[in-house]
Parts: sequence; C-alpha cells; structure tokens
Amino acid sequence: MISLISETGLLYSPDLIKRFAFSLMSKRFLILSGLAGSGKTQLALVFANALIEDDSQLCVVPVGADWTNREPLLGFPNALQEGLYVKPESGVLDLLIEANKQENKAKPYFLVLDEMNMSYVERYFADFLSSMESHKAIPLWKGTSDDVPQTIGLPSNLFIVGTINVDETTYMFSPKVLDRANVIEFKISLDEMERFLIDMKPIDRDSINHKAADMGASFVCIAESKDLADDKEIKETLTSFFKNLKSVNSEFGYRSATEIYRFAHHAQKNDDTETKMTLAEIVDWAIVQKLLPKLHGSRKKLDKTLNTLWRECFEGDAQKETTGISPDQVDKAKYKLTADKIQRMYEAAMVNGFTSFSEA
Repeated sequence: MISLISETGLLYSPDLIKRFAFSLMSKRFLILSGLAGSGKTQLALVFANALIEDDSQLCVVPVGADWTNREPLLGFPNALQEGLYVKPESGVLDLLIEANKQENKAKPYFLVLDEMNMSYVERYFADFLSSMESHKAIPLWKGTSDDVPQTIGLPSNLFIVGTINVDETTYMFSPKVLDRANVIEFKISLDEMERFLIDMKPIDRDSINHKAADMGASFVCIAESKDLADDKEIKETLTSFFKNLKSVNSEFGYRSATEIYRFAHHAQKNDDTETKMTLAEIVDWAIVQKLLPKLHGSRKKLDKTLNTLWRECFEGDAQKETTGISPDQVDKAKYKLTADKIQRMYEAAMVNGFTSFSEA
C-alpha cells in the first residue's frame, strides 16, 4: 500500500500510512485533523480506492453547514405518502444496505465524511455514534419496503473516515465524539515541503484504483480481530499516565485503554515493512491519537494537565522533574510525537489563554 500510494505522486511518510491503516484496523472510525490542503481527504480516497473492487463500495459526502439531523445521511419516511421512504441523495443509506448484504460481508466499504465539523456532529451523527458502541441496528422506520429495511446496522466491513479543519466556520468536537475514534493530525514538515517544491509533479490519484482489491477481504478479516497487545511497557506506561492524569481530573476510560491495546496489537503484528516501528513509537502514536485529542480548555484548566503529560514523555525521575516544557527538549523525549504536540498546545495556551488538540 505504501508503494502504491507513492506511485500516485502523493507525498505521505510511510509512518503516516501505517498509522492510518492500523488505526482503521483497531477502530473503524477515524478522524483526520490538521492543516487545510495537507492531504487528509486524498489519503482517505486513495486508501479506499485501492482496496475496493468497484465504486459502489465508496461513498464520499461533503458535510453541509445546515445539517441539523440525520436525514442527510439516513433519509426519512415520507409523512405525506404512507409506505414511502425517501433515501438521502448522499448515497450513504445505499452504501449501508450494500455493506450489510451477506454476499458482501468480506468486502470493505468506506464512508468518507469531508469537513465533518462544518455542522454539529452530535446532531447528524448521533445514531452512528450510538450504534458503534451498542452494536445495535439503527431504527429507520416502521414501514415495509423491498428497498429500505426497518433497521440498518453498522457492519464490521464498514470503515468511516472523517476529515476536519479548524477555523471560524467550524465547530469543536465534543470529548464524546473524539473518544469513539482514532484521531490523526496532519502536519507538513519543512523537509516534506522542500521535497514537494523541488520535485513537484502531477497527481494521478486514479492510478491506484482497485490495485489492492485482492487484499480487501484480508483487511476486513484483520479489522474484525479483537486481540489485544500484552506488553509490560504498555501496561506500565498507561498505568502511569492514568495515575498522573487522574490527579488533575483528566483520566481516560476503559474504552480508550482497550483501543490503545488493540492498536498496539495491530501495529506489532501487521507491520511487514523493513523499518518496523519500535514499541515506544507505537505507544507514542497511540497516546497522541487516543488521549490528547480530548484535551481542550483554558490555560488555567489545562496548565497542570499539560505539565503532567509532558513529564510522562521522558524517562528517569530526574529528567521528568527538571525538564520544563520547551521545543528544544522535544528530541530528548522518549515519546517525541506526544512531547511535540503537548509543547504546541502549551504554547497556544500561554499565548491565547486557550488551547485544543485541533489547530487552525
């Protein structure tokens, strides 16, 4: 997959593609956050297009600013004509119906929600969020039709990817939403931009279409695994994070811990590249994706929490106690990605009096 994506002309680091794949394997709801134009939607599209056999397995929906209920995604029963159900023009309901068919259970289906925070997610996406955790079908209507069932489930072969930008036109995600997803932040490094400017070439996204379709069934099978990592370092790290976060009333719950273990399992078992990730890198990614996204608030509220998290990024009691939050200390951290994000959030809190995981 890394090789196929590279051939399209899109520039993504192998680590980012790994994080994307392992995140979807461990939790079939993924949020991509970050700079506008950094390639969030493009990565979702090329990854999905490579794995699907035909276009009916992918639905891309731009979220509207006027979405106040579930109708744009699931449609509604016609109140004026009994026995008639109005399907949404987005095609989401048709995608769910196809994904739920017995003959399609081994095929991956992808729903990409572009600019997901253009409207309040809790309003239009509430049924999906509830079904993800309850594993119960979403009620649609009480009528009968050959085309539309009374209820629709979120099958294990359905993968949902949402992209978000942060500006004055968008809404902040609630911790409830973020807790149900892996969150990957897109940042463009200086090296990546220099490489892009020096070797700029046309993007041929369609060149990847269906080239990895023979791996689709395997991807679905892997994502159905409930296996968890069993490493002493992960247990000790999460215990330490929980203990210190609880002291400042910012602890995480059972769901986050379970999904971190599942992500670590997939990252360890399914990394078949030459440069395999270290356990520290896996833990680092998991912390950034599952624990940090829920942090937002004023400087007064988060000052202790960010300082506590910062210390957890380093090894040795002496270093933890003497290393203050600063950009020149990031490279000395054991968990560099976490330390870098905490440093940026802390700097925003100092300057603006408020900070959040998502940056404008």
